Order: sequence, then C-alpha cells, then structure tokens
Amino acid sequence: MQLQHRWIGQGVDFQQGLEMQQSIVQDILDGKADDQILSLEHAPVYTIGRTRDQSSLGTNTKMLPHPVVEINRGGQATYHGPGQLTGYPILNLQPLGRDLHAYIRAIEEALIRTCLEYDVTAGRRDGLTGVWVENRKLASIGVGVRKWISMHGFAINITKESLTGFLSITPCGIDGVSMTSLESECGRHVSVEEFASANARHLTNTLSALSQKT
Repeated sequence: MQLQHRWIGQGVDFQQGLEMQQSIVQDILDGKADDQILSLEHAPVYTIGRTRDQSSLGTNTKMLPHPVVEINRGGQATYHGPGQLTGYPILNLQPLGRDLHAYIRAIEEALIRTCLEYDVTAGRRDGLTGVWVENRKLASIGVGVRKWISMHGFAINITKESLTGFLSITPCGIDGVSMTSLESECGRHVSVEEFASANARHLTNTLSALSQKT
C-alpha cells in the first residue's frame, strides 16, 4: 500500500492537529485524498479518551501545568509536547480487514523496527498497548475510527525534554510506570523529523504486509 508522509512541524496546537485530521478523514471518505500519515510535535497538552474514569489526570486538573483535551480515542491520560513525535496515520482500514487489534500491532512493529536503527531494542509487554524498553515506556498508542477511517495514532518520546510533562499525571493510567525517551536509551541526539521519516517507511511496510494477509 502507499502511505504519503507529511511532516507538519513543531509547536502544533492540538486543536489545529485535530481539525486537520478531521478534514483529511472527510476527504478520504469523499474520495478526494489518499492514505497518509501526519508527523509533528505538539505544543504541550494532556489528552484523555472519553471515559468516566479520569483519575490518571490526578485529583485537580486545574493544577496541571498544561491544558487538557478529551478526544475520541481509547485510553487514559497522556502528554504531548516538544521533543515527542506524534504520528497520525489517517487511512482506510477496510482493506486491512477492519481489524483494530492488527492495526495497532502494525503501528507498534513499525516503531520497534525504527528504534533498531538507533541501536535501541524496544518491544511489547503482555497485556499493555505501546512500545517499551524493558519495563520503561517509550511510546503510547491511542486510535480512533470514523466509518473505518483511522484517526489519532501514536506518540513516541524522542528527546529527554519530552519527559517532563509526564511527571504531573499517571501516564496511560498505569501506576508506577517509568517513562523513557529514545535519547535516554541510545545516549545520543536524535532528530524528531528524521525519526519520523524512518518510521513512516517502516509503517508503510508493516501495513503493506497486513494488507496482504487480508
């Protein structure tokens, strides 16, 4: 399959990114756009899925250092900000068998393969979504779907700067979780934009393999 990659840039307002996704979803439904992935760095923000249990944000959201946005994805609270790559694959899941579980595994696999290019051996943990280095969480995944067109996606911590916002919440609702960054694991500077480009290539490959199985 073909997956167009677009680097949007740094400091992108979350609402702006959401509106961009919604516009592309509608264009795909109307046959005016093809499958694509948007890569960017958000301005600091906390997001949480539509759930009654919002304890992962703490007891007083007014005390959080950044705004909170509730969105149509699964999962508990997470943080987006500078130094973190946020990826929004926006594609028609029908050719992929409308299998959300397999789609999420394909996103994980692409991130794992990209990390290997930086000599970081990442992987999965049983019963937990995302990408990990041993017991340290490196990437989070939360997917939304509208008429089988995907929205939202993943966030992977690239620079050490990306970790500070997590200190005020319980990331993904997992008590005691330790967050890490790619730079922390590989011990050298990593360009968010360069990682995004490599990851888009791997994601195209993992999704192509998935489409061939359906």
